[in-house]
Amino acid sequence: MTDARHDKLGWYRRMLEIRLFEEKVQELFMEGKVAGSTHLCQGQEAVSVGAMAALREDDCLTVTYRGHGQALARGVTMEACFAELMGRATGCCNGVGGSMHFTDVSKGLLGAFAIVGGGLPIAVGAAHAARLQGTDRVALTFMGDGSTNIGTFHESLNMAATWKVPVVFIVENNLYGEYTPMRDTTPIDDIADRAKGYGIPGVIVDGQDVDAVHEAVAAAVARARAGEGPSLLEMKTYRYRGHSRTDPARYRPEGELERWKQRDPLDLLAAKLDGFDDEARQALQREVQAEVDETAARAAEAPYPTLEETRAYVYAG
Repeated sequence: MTDARHDKLGWYRRMLEIRLFEEKVQELFMEGKVAGSTHLCQGQEAVSVGAMAALREDDCLTVTYRGHGQALARGVTMEACFAELMGRATGCCNGVGGSMHFTDVSKGLLGAFAIVGGGLPIAVGAAHAARLQGTDRVALTFMGDGSTNIGTFHESLNMAATWKVPVVFIVENNLYGEYTPMRDTTPIDDIADRAKGYGIPGVIVDGQDVDAVHEAVAAAVARARAGEGPSLLEMKTYRYRGHSRTDPARYRPEGELERWKQRDPLDLLAAKLDGFDDEARQALQREVQAEVDETAARAAEAPYPTLEETRAYVYAG
């Protein structure tokens, strides 16, 4: 087995972990074990894994409320993620953040943000701070297509471009802002075109192909690290489930989901791996499913945070 193939097999496993993790989250939610909302990312796994593979350990990132995949790909443990979803003290935020606030500063994950576009200025600030500190660290910030219509998007790109901040803006364009088709709220087909207004590269990427994602992010990260400023990458991808919770996504045109599943990111990568036949895939599926089930069960047994432990996170005026 070559090193390159080993890496790709590792990418496949991580994408599979994300897929099965999210399926388990839906199951736990329907059982009433997950408080609050959930926004799942099945179908978008290649974006998380390809992008994280382009970062160094000392780089940082911000993600959206649909950020479970990025957290897992960055190395936040599955148990810490499950525990956080179930409000347990062993969660990545000690059980007080929940699905939309995954954070692990030790991994460079500065936060998931429930506010649309909330992570963009945080990433710009972190990247600018890294440069002021004399380092070549880079920040990534993920957003949905809906984020590109708000003021924070334009303000963040304008500042980053003007100051040549080492940040990479990644749009996960899954065609829908909540329940509304992107083209109903945005007057262009390619969000990457908006980069022209700020004099920075705007790149359209096949978000279903982990190799394409990795190549594009690695190039943008290298550009930022060299002091050449930010880039805007538009990942054309698709979420298999509805926007959140129990949304059945009936607003999608008939056949659209099936067409996207014909280019499933796991299938595309598996086809590139020599000797990785159906039997090998099924064996790995069973192995990872067992790990997911066992980890979720273990996380569910962890204690809830005490009142004293939660007080530290409450502001009293």
